[in-house]
Amino acid sequence: MVEEGAYWLAWAQISGIGPVLLRRLQQHFGTLATAWNATKVQLGEVEGFGFQTLEKVVQQRSRLHPEQLFTKHQQENSHFWTPANPDYPRLLLETPSPPPILYYRGEVELQENLGQKPMVGIVGTRQPSEYGIRWTRQISTALAKNGFTVVSGMAEGIDTESHIAAMKAGGRTIAVLGTGVDVIYPHKNRDLYKQILTAGLVVSEYPTKTPPDRTHFPRRNRIIAGLSRAILVMEAPLKSGALITATYANEFGRDVYALPGRLDDYPSQGCLKLLSQGASFILKELDELLTMLGAIPQIDAIEASTAPEQLMPTLSPELQKVIDAMASDALPFDFIVQQTGMAAGSVSSALLQLELMGFISQLPGMRYQKS
Repeated sequence: MVEEGAYWLAWAQISGIGPVLLRRLQQHFGTLATAWNATKVQLGEVEGFGFQTLEKVVQQRSRLHPEQLFTKHQQENSHFWTPANPDYPRLLLETPSPPPILYYRGEVELQENLGQKPMVGIVGTRQPSEYGIRWTRQISTALAKNGFTVVSGMAEGIDTESHIAAMKAGGRTIAVLGTGVDVIYPHKNRDLYKQILTAGLVVSEYPTKTPPDRTHFPRRNRIIAGLSRAILVMEAPLKSGALITATYANEFGRDVYALPGRLDDYPSQGCLKLLSQGASFILKELDELLTMLGAIPQIDAIEASTAPEQLMPTLSPELQKVIDAMASDALPFDFIVQQTGMAAGSVSSALLQLELMGFISQLPGMRYQKS
């Protein structure tokens, strides 16, 4: 039997099928294996599948063999996850556009993948001022010492400073690349790259040997936002990739913080814009920031010995609505969405939390049942 992960890979090879359409396919058919064998008419029922996309699917699908493709891909890329893999980062899976393939190198910590260890993204300009560097170092150090994993993009400037400070403080860090995980960019960060491999991870949605491309970096920013519980923007001009990350963070329901700066400082203009739009201030009292970040709900596993019935009254209204829609028999994802009347993304997030709390179990084929 061909693994579901092989179909994530196969679908991703078809031009015009991006992460958003893949997510819709999975939600509509329950599994991408089922979608692979669907007719043209059935595929046309999925939102976003227009005439041209359907023609590409029909033409290219017949030339692809998922099992063979998956085996060859494993030989060329030794470490990667698909959303079908239980180790795929849970927070990233909550987003509407999780990468169909997430490659990684370094030291995996499953608590991070399960959402049980807090991860905070730090982003900013490639040309920071002394002020931005100083505060990036202080905040990254404080986060690392208090058990947070620092996520950034290994670019010059703020990214580099956040990675280095976190590791110097004895913490973990994750670098999200816009290249293959074996390609170091910028090249001057080759020593930093080697250090990260021993104190965290480098991840990317691009296969090995993929060179840098200007279109890759804005896309990778959604992964930084998706992995993180909150995003801290240290210094950013108005035209900055950091603002793209903040936009994704808002879309994904993450908290956004910005470092205030002077009105006439060019590197601070993006931060001031974010603050005017409702981002939280990063203030001098770091204890207050740590308290706020610590108050962000984590995906905490509950001891299996605890009876679910005793905990049901403490569920949020959204979680209660989803659990009420569950029956003793396994139900497909689409049916649960229909029963609750909630958005598919909200249902997916609720199911993830309920599963980690021990109230439900996920079965093959995107089916769920009460535990």
